[in-house]
Parts: sequence; structure tokens; C-alpha cells
Amino acid sequence: MTTSTPPATLPTASAARPMIFNRYGMWAIYRFEMARFRRTMLQSLVTPVITTALYFVVFGSAIGSRMTKVGTVGYGAFIVPGMIMLSLLTTSISNASFGIYFPKFTGTIYELLSAPVSYGEMIVGYVGAAATKSIILGLTILATAFLFVPLRIEHPLWMAGFLVLTATTFSLFGFIIGLWAKGFEQLQLIPALVVTPLTFLGGAFYSIDMLPPAWQKIALFNPVVYLVSGFRWSFYGAADVAVGISLGMTFAFLVACVAVVGWMFKTGYRLKK
Repeated sequence: MTTSTPPATLPTASAARPMIFNRYGMWAIYRFEMARFRRTMLQSLVTPVITTALYFVVFGSAIGSRMTKVGTVGYGAFIVPGMIMLSLLTTSISNASFGIYFPKFTGTIYELLSAPVSYGEMIVGYVGAAATKSIILGLTILATAFLFVPLRIEHPLWMAGFLVLTATTFSLFGFIIGLWAKGFEQLQLIPALVVTPLTFLGGAFYSIDMLPPAWQKIALFNPVVYLVSGFRWSFYGAADVAVGISLGMTFAFLVACVAVVGWMFKTGYRLKK
């Protein structure tokens, strides 16, 4: 009497992950996302740069002619860090959320979950690509700004650090939105109704010192204030909030995003359903 072996089963999302670091799988995800960026260059890079140029025309010329300086910095130069931060936040969220949501929408997420790629490697691939795209956009906007206003960067290493840290943090936040979203409309819900208004109210185009005392205290509850303030300090050495506090708040949000993503993968939230 012979015994038959049970049929092989496909690995599931809850299967044990390989212990060996799979850099090839991570690199494949990263290259795939960057290839999509190159295919949509007009939408991903050119359009935001044109939008930034329009901001300079509207805010730099119209308002700047009436408010020439904020402190010791010309108004046109003053708004540059805020404009970069506005584009950086929205682009990081959009790139990362769409990058992970589209495999969910097409069903290919299950092939990825059953592949010998760990959750951490998946996150690094998707978030790394989204952050890279945002950093490229931020540097492009910075180069465009030099054509319109005289700029100085007093702390270039800190500027690069804030750029990378913010892009990574909000790419993780976008990754969370992509896992959470059930439809394409939800991908734009939080960026349009939460992030963009908070950026405009977070000192992107003005200093919170210009607000009445009561509103200055209220503005400190806006997390974007700390991002914009720290990034502007790297340019001009002046900030609305101490740079240490800005850095600490950004790191705190980064840790929170890592914890939420880890919980989502551990429980299979919106992945196994």
C-alpha cells in the first residue's frame, strides 16, 4: 500500500519570511517604480515645476511687491522652502500610495506577498522609490527657484538631511494610505483635505510670528509647521521653531509611520481581504 504525498500549497501572506536579505527582490521593486516615474515624466516632474513657477508669479510678484521682506529675507526667497515642502509632501504621499495601491487593485499584490521578499524589503523598495522621486522633484524646484530669486543655503547638509528625512517620512505615510484605501478616490482624500490645507496653514508662505499671539499658539499644533520651519532654517538660519524640536517631531512621525506599517503587515490589514 502506497501513501501519497500531500499537494504543495502556495505560500500565503502569513508564511514565514526568508532570513536571507533579498536585495535582488528589493532592487527589482525599486527599479520597477522608478521606471514608472520615467514613463510619466511629464506628470511627475514637469507639471509640478510649472506649478511652482506660477506660485512665484502670483506670490512672489503680486504679494512680494507689497511685502518685500520677512525679517531679513526677501519675500520671494522666503517662500522657496515652503514651496519645496508643499511639493515634497504631496508628491511623496501620492507616489507611495499609488505604488502600493495599484498592485492591490490589479491583484498582483498576492504574487508579491508569496514571493521570497520580506515585508521590510517590500517597504524599502516602494518607499525608497517614492522618496527618490520626491527628492528629485524637490531639487528640481530648488534649481528652478534660483532662476527667479537670489537664494542662499547656509546649512546645505542640514537642508539635504531635512529633504531626505521628510521625503522618507511622508512616503511611509503615503504607503499607509495606499494600504488603507479601498478606491482611487480615497488615495486623494487625505492629501487633498488634510495635508495640503495643513501645509498652507503651516507657514509655507508666511512666518507664524506674523500671526496674533493666540493663533501662534494654535499653529504649533500643526505638525507641518515644524517641517517647514526646520527646512527654512537650513536656508537662512532663522526659524519659527527651534531646529531641534523640528527634527524631533519629524523623527517622531517617522517612528509612528514605521510602527503603523509594521502592524498592517503583521495583521494583514487590507492585504488579505
